[in-house]
Amino acid sequence: MFVLFLVSPLLMVFSVVSSEGQNGDAPLIRFTQVRAHRVNQSVQLPGTVQSRLVSTVASEVAGLVEELPAREGQEVEQGQVLAQLRRRSFELRLRAEEAQLKEDEAHRMLAERTLERARDLFDRGVYSRQQLDDTLFEFNAWEGRVERLRAEIEQLKDDIDRTTIRAPYGGVVVSENTQVGEWMEEGGAVVELLSREELEVALDLPERYFGALRPHSRARITFEALPGLEIEGVVRTIIPRADSQARTFPIKLSIPNRQGRIGIGMLAAVTLPIGNSHTSLIVPKDAVITRGEEQFVFVLNEDDSVRRTTVQTGAGVEIWVEVQGAIQEGQRVVTRGNERLDDGQKVSAELLEYSTP
Repeated sequence: MFVLFLVSPLLMVFSVVSSEGQNGDAPLIRFTQVRAHRVNQSVQLPGTVQSRLVSTVASEVAGLVEELPAREGQEVEQGQVLAQLRRRSFELRLRAEEAQLKEDEAHRMLAERTLERARDLFDRGVYSRQQLDDTLFEFNAWEGRVERLRAEIEQLKDDIDRTTIRAPYGGVVVSENTQVGEWMEEGGAVVELLSREELEVALDLPERYFGALRPHSRARITFEALPGLEIEGVVRTIIPRADSQARTFPIKLSIPNRQGRIGIGMLAAVTLPIGNSHTSLIVPKDAVITRGEEQFVFVLNEDDSVRRTTVQTGAGVEIWVEVQGAIQEGQRVVTRGNERLDDGQKVSAELLEYSTP
């Protein structure tokens, strides 16, 4: 009896501690309410990122390549030097032409003075009409020669400027088409340049959606290679000619790439607004858990237990997403701490407010 008396209090203490431990194990979660919101019908289609500007930058003059500072993979700004051709021969020709111009301008000035005297002599009856015409012809010849030389000098100056080949826009050098020491023909390819700022997503629109989509419509775009990144694109053009086999219409959406994270050729998932708006239930995207092909949320019950509920997601509305399933407006869904919950688990809950879309 004495032994039983000692063991019994220990069991009682252990029972109390275990009970307190179970109550203290309730994880803290955050929740918000399911809301009703008007959303647009949408369709998700695959697309590919393209650059609106892809150019083979060519030389406008022939010459020997002396420098090629732009290398494959290099970022360049608009106006940055891509290549430098040898300019010495142009500069020597320019000096010769400028010297010839000075000589011809002197001849023209002499011819002008001679013409003035000839007119005076003609007015006094000393010169004949033929003599005056010959003097005028001589002046006009020198005048024309001077103008021609001036034009040639301007052309040489322009050629000298064009020996420096510059980037027509900011972008990335994707290939080098010449090397230092090579002779560059007029129109010869220097580099291939593409812009990473002016991007677009190209996709094929099934013909059943053709009449429902309008230019300048806004779309939601995500990228498989960039988890968590979601941007807004604008329908720039809809080509009204369908592929004869697939019955799809090419469309292109302009997208921003200010931080340069999006690469050319990336796969994109484009959610396009199709049809009229409708009222639907929405929850924060944080509430939706995806495991394999299943999507679900945890609904918070009145007794602070959670119920796992399967849903199907639809159109996104800022940080919210449309859902369908066994949930109702006003119900509470878990948005924080939901990754490790089990169906029926007790929780400690706090409200987390989300701004209305």
